[in-house]
Amino acid sequence: MEKDSLIYRTYVEILRRELICAMGCTEPIAIAYCAARARAALGSLPERMEIEASGNIIKNVKSVVVPNTNGARGIAVAAAIGVLGGDETAQLQVISHVSEEAKAGITDFLAAVPVRISTAQSGRLLDITVTLFRGESYARVRIADEHTNVVLVEKDGVVLESKPLDEEEATEDDAPDYLLLSVRDIYDFATTCDLADVASILARQIELNTAIAEEGLRNDYGANIGKVLLKTGSDVRTRAKAYAAAGSDARMNGCEMPVVINSGSGNQGMTASLPVIEYAKELHTDEEKLYRALLISNLVTLHEKTSIGRLSAYCGAVSAGAGAGAGIAYLHGGDARDIAHTIVNALAITSGIVCDGAKSSCAAKIAMSVEAGIFGFEMFQNGQQFLGGDGLVVKGVENSISNFGRLGRIGMRETDLEIIRMMTEC
Repeated sequence: MEKDSLIYRTYVEILRRELICAMGCTEPIAIAYCAARARAALGSLPERMEIEASGNIIKNVKSVVVPNTNGARGIAVAAAIGVLGGDETAQLQVISHVSEEAKAGITDFLAAVPVRISTAQSGRLLDITVTLFRGESYARVRIADEHTNVVLVEKDGVVLESKPLDEEEATEDDAPDYLLLSVRDIYDFATTCDLADVASILARQIELNTAIAEEGLRNDYGANIGKVLLKTGSDVRTRAKAYAAAGSDARMNGCEMPVVINSGSGNQGMTASLPVIEYAKELHTDEEKLYRALLISNLVTLHEKTSIGRLSAYCGAVSAGAGAGAGIAYLHGGDARDIAHTIVNALAITSGIVCDGAKSSCAAKIAMSVEAGIFGFEMFQNGQQFLGGDGLVVKGVENSISNFGRLGRIGMRETDLEIIRMMTEC
C-alpha cells in the first residue's frame, strides 16, 4: 500500500487516535475527566455537584473500582476524585497522579458536598454532564459519544467551549474516516506498511498491557480468572486467554496501572493484543511479524466496533476476541482469506454475549471471546466454516461484520434498556 494513499494515512491516524493510554475503566474515568474540567472552569472546589449520565455510563460505573480511591466504586466517587485530584489536561489519565491528600479526602468531601445523580434523557449511549456549584457561581461540562469528546464548557451562563451535536454520534472535529476500514485493506496495510509509522504505538501497547496482565497474575484481583485458567494448563491457548483475563482482573478491580485501549476500552485493548503477544512468544515470532499481527488485530477490532458504537448491550470483548483470532491467524501464515473466515467464525460463536457493565466477570467473558477467536481460526485451518444463511452470517466478511454491527447497535437497544433497568433496580 502506498504511504501517500488516503487509506494508508487514515489507518495510521486511526491507530494514533485509538491506541492511547488510560488508567482505570474508561467510563468512571470519563466522569472524573468531566468533573476535573468542570472544577478547572469553576476555579475552586464546589459546594454541591449535579451529575447526569446515560444509562450505559451508569451501567459501566456501578460495579467497577475507581483507581486511586482506596477501593471505592460509583459515580459520585469518580466525580469526587476528578474534582479533588484530577489533572484536567490528562484526559483518560486524569487521575493517574492523584496525591495522597486527595485520596484521603474523598470520604470527607462526599460527606460535606451534596451530589445529585440523574439519568441523561438525550438518548445518546455515552453522555455525561457534570455541573459544579459554589455560591452563586456554577460551571458545567458535557462529554458525549466518545470518552473525551467535550461538547460543552459553560460558566455562569457564558459558553466557553461548544460543539454541535446531531442525530449521529459526535466525534472530534479532526477525526479520520473509519468507514475506510475493510478487512482486505487492513491486511494490505498491515503487511506492507512502514513500521516506523506505528512502532512506538505498538511497543507501548505490548509493554503496558503485558505489565498489567502480569500484575493480575501476581496479585489478588476480583475473581482471579487469569490465575484460575493457568491452573487448568500452561499451553499457549490457555496462556493467551489467561493473560487477557488477568489484565481485566486487575483493571476492573482498581489496579493503578495504565493500559493501551482500543475503541475506547481497556478491556478491548488487552483482548486484542495480549493473546497475539502470547502466540508470538510460542511461535518465536520476530518483532516485525508481531507488530504486523497486532496491526491486524487492532484494526479488525476497530472495524467491527465502528458499526456498533462505543457502548452497547453487545459485549465489546466479542469484537476484540475476533480481532485477536485474526492476528493469531496471521502469525500462523494466514492470508486475507484466512483472516476473513476467522472473523466470521468467531463472531458466529460468541455474538450473544451481553454487556451488563464493567466488573470482575468481564475477565471471564474476555477468556471466552479469545477462545472463540482461536477456535474460529482452527475451524478454517481444518476446512470448516460457517456459511451464509447460518444465523446472522451472510456471504462476504464485510456483510457479516455489518450484520453483527446492526445487531449490536440496533437489535440490542431494548436489551440494553432492560439490562440497565435490572441493574439500577437492585
